[in-house]
Amino acid sequence: SGRRSPMAVYMCRAVLPAHAGPRGELGAGPLLRWMDAAACLAAEKHAGVSCVTASMDDIQFEEAARVGQIIAIRTKVNRAFKTSMEVGIKVTVQDVLTNAEKIVSVAYATYVAKPVGGGKLELKPVQLLSAEDHLEHSLAIERRRIRLGYVQVFQKLMQESNKEGDFYTCEEEDAVSTEHTHVQSTELVLPPHANHHGNTFGGQVMAWMQTVASISASRLCRSHPILKAVNMFKFWGPSFVGDRLVFNAIVNNTFHNSVEVGVRVEAYNCEEWIQDQPRHINSAFLIFSALNDKGELLTFPRVKP
Repeated sequence: SGRRSPMAVYMCRAVLPAHAGPRGELGAGPLLRWMDAAACLAAEKHAGVSCVTASMDDIQFEEAARVGQIIAIRTKVNRAFKTSMEVGIKVTVQDVLTNAEKIVSVAYATYVAKPVGGGKLELKPVQLLSAEDHLEHSLAIERRRIRLGYVQVFQKLMQESNKEGDFYTCEEEDAVSTEHTHVQSTELVLPPHANHHGNTFGGQVMAWMQTVASISASRLCRSHPILKAVNMFKFWGPSFVGDRLVFNAIVNNTFHNSVEVGVRVEAYNCEEWIQDQPRHINSAFLIFSALNDKGELLTFPRVKP
């Protein structure tokens, strides 16, 4: 039809030196914050009330953006369920000199409507204007089924593994102990990190998770890791201004030219902090690669759990 979806949000950002990492490329942390903000705006545009991040899964990073380039973030509500909705996110980079546009990242996020007063709001259906809208609307229900099934399969595998005690062991002499890759970091949630209801921005939590995961991966490759994908950014509960967030990251395994880092986030208010009673609010698995000075992929050593 040529018309833009009424539930779409478009956001542009110039990549400045403050947003870049040591290689002069846009850091994954700022990008994740921008993606979450743009997707949340699309969700709230549809719901008409405040929304919070429930999950952001299957995030793929394809092209790097560099200082001086322009980032365009396009978000659109693909389908509304009863109280939650799927938002599609597409990030592209435009070179101001050549005008060429490339895909930086693609992701799908789930947001939950949070009306004032804590009641439940049944969301209206999404208005479908194009063939692409209809396709994404159909695929959204399948992605939701896979997303929910993935969590159940994962939990079942964990239970079976614990029951059988069948854990992987590495016999290689030069294998690096995963204990060497453990990183812990603590952050205090301040007002700039939260929305107008006092809930920590999901993108901010994801950015902090990316930082500790990157440090963990760097202890194996002795270089600056590049985030390639994220699996299961699942928010199990909220955190608020004044909470202390404790991030624990560790390498789970290496796969020749890539490494998986697991991150667990626990939140404490003042009373929980003293009594050591954490609230598990988030977990995720992040995949990194690394390059040498010639731009060639580095090989990660084997690890011993």
